Amino acid sequence: MEKIGEYIKRIEIDSLWSGQKHIVWNLNRGVNILSGVNGVGKSTILNKVVACLLDAVKNGKDGARSVKLTYEPEDAMVVRFDVIRSFDRPLIHGNLLEKLADDRVVTELDWQLYLLQRRYLDYQVNVGNRMIDMLTKGDPDAREKAQKAACAKVKFQDMVDDLFRETGKKIVRNSNEIQLEQYGELLSPYKLSSGEKQMLVILLTVLVEDQQPYVLLMDEPEVSLHVEWQQKLIGLIRQLNPNVQIILTTHSPAVIMNGWMDVVTEVTDITQ
Repeated sequence: MEKIGEYIKRIEIDSLWSGQKHIVWNLNRGVNILSGVNGVGKSTILNKVVACLLDAVKNGKDGARSVKLTYEPEDAMVVRFDVIRSFDRPLIHGNLLEKLADDRVVTELDWQLYLLQRRYLDYQVNVGNRMIDMLTKGDPDAREKAQKAACAKVKFQDMVDDLFRETGKKIVRNSNEIQLEQYGELLSPYKLSSGEKQMLVILLTVLVEDQQPYVLLMDEPEVSLHVEWQQKLIGLIRQLNPNVQIILTTHSPAVIMNGWMDVVTEVTDITQ
């Protein structure tokens, strides 16, 4: 069985475009922000890393020759990861749409929410099973430990309620699926604005990783979020899972990354 790494220590890309520009990026354990003007190669770097991670899952660590990832520990072959795209474009895969039972899924963020609903159910089952196991072992601290196991979900619900408070929306807490309530009426998550969907997708993705070490890659997450949410984003992610390694691209770090300017890297700084 392949050894799973906790995070990525180093990214090396032999050629960013047509044999030109060698990239070497040494990463932090926690937060890594890649900045630069439009067209400098931020998204290209992120896409190449994602392709390498996917290739490693299928073929082993050295599957993608043009990209080398060094993990911690260094003998790891793969790493757990999630990718979040920001643009809420219409889904164009006709065959996929025909197979979906839910005709409310019409955009890429809708599709991410659709997939996350299943992961959210699995996450709740796993937490529930752990709580039952704790309570049946006769541990005198079992109740306190069981409550701690459930606190991440409550924290997630509190975050969403706080973020959506101005529009009267809040999470339905007794539902096993993600549902919202607005002024006494049920509201499907697919009816949210693009920014609300994006924030829900990000926080839900972090929650269902269940406090495990993993890598979260995001391409310009500020696109649909208003300034206050942009400034809160990294802090909220790390509250839900302090073991996550964040790698994101942006062209406006001074605006959105409140308190994280010391972990901003310019593309020109890692280009040889």
